[in-house]
Amino acid sequence: MENDKLSKIVSLCKRRGFIFPGSEIYGGLSSVWDYGPLGARLKKRIKDVWWDTYVEGRDDIVALDSSIIMQEGVFKASGHLEGFSDWLVDCPGCKKRFRVDKLEKKNGHEYNCPECGETIDTDKNKPRQFNLMLKTNMSATEDEPYYAYLRPETAQGIFVNFINVLNTTNKKLPLGIAQIGKAFRNEVTTGSFVFRMKEFEQMEIEYFVNPNEATSCYKTWVQERFNFYVDRIGLCKGSLRLREHEKTELAHYAKACTDIEFKFPFGWSELEGIANRGDFDLSEHARVSKKDLMYFDSEKKEKFTPYVIEPSAGVDRTFFAVISDAYCEEEVQGKTRVVLKIKPELAPYRVAVLPLLKNRPELVELAKNIFCDIKKRIPAIYNDTGAIGKLYRRQDEIGTPFCVTVDVESLNDGCVTVRERDSMRQERVTKERVLDFIEKNS
Repeated sequence: MENDKLSKIVSLCKRRGFIFPGSEIYGGLSSVWDYGPLGARLKKRIKDVWWDTYVEGRDDIVALDSSIIMQEGVFKASGHLEGFSDWLVDCPGCKKRFRVDKLEKKNGHEYNCPECGETIDTDKNKPRQFNLMLKTNMSATEDEPYYAYLRPETAQGIFVNFINVLNTTNKKLPLGIAQIGKAFRNEVTTGSFVFRMKEFEQMEIEYFVNPNEATSCYKTWVQERFNFYVDRIGLCKGSLRLREHEKTELAHYAKACTDIEFKFPFGWSELEGIANRGDFDLSEHARVSKKDLMYFDSEKKEKFTPYVIEPSAGVDRTFFAVISDAYCEEEVQGKTRVVLKIKPELAPYRVAVLPLLKNRPELVELAKNIFCDIKKRIPAIYNDTGAIGKLYRRQDEIGTPFCVTVDVESLNDGCVTVRERDSMRQERVTKERVLDFIEKNS
């Protein structure tokens, strides 16, 4: 049933212009996806809400936009060049490659292939270790290469700029540095849609604190981020849960870590991780670069290496969660109505303006005038390409909270019909009050 929901979501995203397979006309590219006209809008809304909440909404967090390509030394210090790898094994049947830790174990050293069902014997097909970093040659010639790497996370750009940010902002600790940007990991993925991709986008904050305040700060951020998904993104509280990592599963640098998990169509999995990274990052970059990355507290007259609390969110996973949580099928008059009950603030369009008859020029003119007035204040779309019933269903499927229908009576009484997405309730409103009505009820 859940796999059926996933296939329906993937189909809707392609059909309505949320997400397309990458390089599709050339046969596609594994684990690479393109965001279409509606997907780009929804994705931007998600990023805007995060940015407004933490960068614009707080005085203790500043912004950064660091480069995607970074020098090799950065990843020597971070540990990515040596330890950032997966154990992969090839299936003798379908010849595809899989992560050993994600395979279903049959017995002993035998596993089931998730694609063809063939038995994978790790004694015969020895797993091999593959680094997940994507390397690029920055030299103008192939015979004298100069290699750099595409960042596997946005965090390292923040760490190497920590002193630059301190010196230019004159901020004191605690201080957060926030960044939205692309990251790249050459991971093996199977059937997870945009949950795990080779190119993805992160919304990360590195929050630098006095070591004595790190534990309490970490707990505060865990609750803050959980509440963000419920209050600002609009996810159902029952679709979220917190899972604290056991000591045995913590990354080597982490003092503690908690995942915010979401119930995706394929089951519970990580939506975001909040980690207490200790002083590992600044200490290692200081050691490798030979630069002083310590902080001096002028009031307490003490110098120390800050601890870092990291709330790391994925834009793509948040997008996937929003679509999954909002997807709904309802029986209406013997037919199935598909509707995305997205929070109005996030919807690609807040309102659609629809003329009842497109062959009445005066009706179309009035509808377009109303549309032009609305789109100056809120995201709106105009559509006259079908019968009103089909237009409503189309807007339901893309999550538009309100439809404004201009009919023949509108020419006489100056009123329009406003239809609400979730309840399908309709109300006559004067065209002068449409904007206020929508904003009040959003």
